[in-house]
Amino acid sequence: MTWLNQFTYNPLEPLLQSDDYALNYFAQRDLMRKQVEPIDTIWQLTEVQKLFKKQQSDGSFKSTNQNQYKYPDVNYSLIETWKQFRFLIQKYEFTNKVPAVEKAAEYLFSCQTDEGDFRGFLAGQYAMYYSGAIMGLLIQAGYQNDPRIEKGFQWLLKMRQDDGGWVGAPFQTLFLPRKKLYKLVSEVTEPLQEHDRTKPSSPHWTGMVIRAFAAHPEYSKSEAARHAAHLLKSKFFQKDFYTSYQHPDNWVNFNFPFWWNNLVSALDSLWRLDFAKDDKDIKRGLDWLLEHQQPSGLWKNSYSAIHKATVTEKAKQVQLWISLAICRIFKRFC
Repeated sequence: MTWLNQFTYNPLEPLLQSDDYALNYFAQRDLMRKQVEPIDTIWQLTEVQKLFKKQQSDGSFKSTNQNQYKYPDVNYSLIETWKQFRFLIQKYEFTNKVPAVEKAAEYLFSCQTDEGDFRGFLAGQYAMYYSGAIMGLLIQAGYQNDPRIEKGFQWLLKMRQDDGGWVGAPFQTLFLPRKKLYKLVSEVTEPLQEHDRTKPSSPHWTGMVIRAFAAHPEYSKSEAARHAAHLLKSKFFQKDFYTSYQHPDNWVNFNFPFWWNNLVSALDSLWRLDFAKDDKDIKRGLDWLLEHQQPSGLWKNSYSAIHKATVTEKAKQVQLWISLAICRIFKRFC
């Protein structure tokens, strides 16, 4: 397997030695090209079925966040459903052929407005980054031809900055006073229409939006996706323009399933958009990962000086899944 020759340490060994059945399954299937049992073998695992314990009759997942009582205008059920949907789709590869997953997807779609965005994360305000990230998961779940997805794409294209990328929400371009901003994102108000499109886009929020384009068989080939992808990769390791995600260390704080943008999630989208490993920005990202592999064969959850590192069993498990995601990237770029 020539892709393995790039590494100083063999990353396969710790993945295959893990007692996580699902991790082993995907490592063998994706990295070793071995024949494995049908995917529903994974879906029936006890720890996977536990994910559905918090699902409500309307398809949403019950939130335990105490802020939901303090800020009732924020849709905490939407936030929790998005959180759990990431595990179902990205980690365990469920599809809408599973009724419980279809119900969760329909709940997410119920939070889509007539304009096309998914609203509730920031109370009544637009959130381009979450809309794009949710659409990416829904497409992976089997909704690529759904007219609601098409409506979402048309909205995202309409909401671009002049440079072809995105900000997280229109109000971010206005640099509002903290008190006014806090009120906007915690109380139901009409979406702020004022939007300075001349301000630069955010590579991090563009990285979340672009997941929708990367997942779609047609939009992944679009000029809009290609242009936004060039913006994204050209900003690897650079400071963002917007305070909430400004520090460059955010590029090297990893998670799986993906939430915020980082180097690994960005590279995952870029291979889906058909970039090659000899692209100078892609090569720079891959070289950084090669240089920062640990002697264990794995990668750390975070190389960031601004994020608190935790050493727990859960964190160790996430490290394995992050390392699997990195290995998939290297194999697919080969």
